Amino acid sequence: MLLLPLLAMGQETTEYGVFETANLMPNPAQVSQFEKGLAAHNKKYHGEGPYGVRVYWVANGPNTGSYHWSMGPFPWSSLDNRPEQKDGHDTDWNNNVAPYMAANSGSQSYWRSQAELSRFPKDFTIKNMAVDYWDIKRGKYEEAMNLVKKIHKVYAEKSPDDIYGIYTNEFMSTKEGRDLAVISFFDKSAWLGQDHGIDKKYDEVYGTGSWTQFLKDWMEVTNGGETEIWIYRPDLSGISGDVIVAERK
Repeated sequence: MLLLPLLAMGQETTEYGVFETANLMPNPAQVSQFEKGLAAHNKKYHGEGPYGVRVYWVANGPNTGSYHWSMGPFPWSSLDNRPEQKDGHDTDWNNNVAPYMAANSGSQSYWRSQAELSRFPKDFTIKNMAVDYWDIKRGKYEEAMNLVKKIHKVYAEKSPDDIYGIYTNEFMSTKEGRDLAVISFFDKSAWLGQDHGIDKKYDEVYGTGSWTQFLKDWMEVTNGGETEIWIYRPDLSGISGDVIVAERK
């Protein structure tokens, strides 16, 4: 899903930024052919604008070895003019990418960028990401978002340079269990083993014992979650990993 923080659109529109994502699993015996076709396709058809694509390799969990394909951000209205058959887009995909994918590969989702809840205080270059997916209990969406707002306040006050994005599934499913995505960006793997002190920072903002209560409240509005590590693959992407925040405010 990802991953520019904001979508620059005129003040006269109420549209917001969305990402179209697909999980692609190559045939294990044809990974090189898959990567060759995917790279050429993205660079030809998804190299700029709302149809720009980034590709990530999934390093853990049930989707290990798959490729996360992410297009956007774009307003919903732009899908009416996306690359398609008349441009040779569909034929290229069907001839040079799809034949090397495993059966049942390519499940798609649409994610809304929650810019007001995200933290993108500076320009950066995407390298690695920790993607936390959460299953929000039915009827608890508003409560969950209020808790996310509290976390945002903590980071704004105590870790103003930290970067993360908040995304919500546009078509939530009671079966998929992926309603909310929290994406953290990091360069070195050592980051994964560090104590980032969110518990202490949260208590400093809201009072002693507040973090313990937050965890209880969070468990009351969710059915649990899972974390995936994504590795950005610039060689397979249509656009770079550079995120220029200043130009998109």
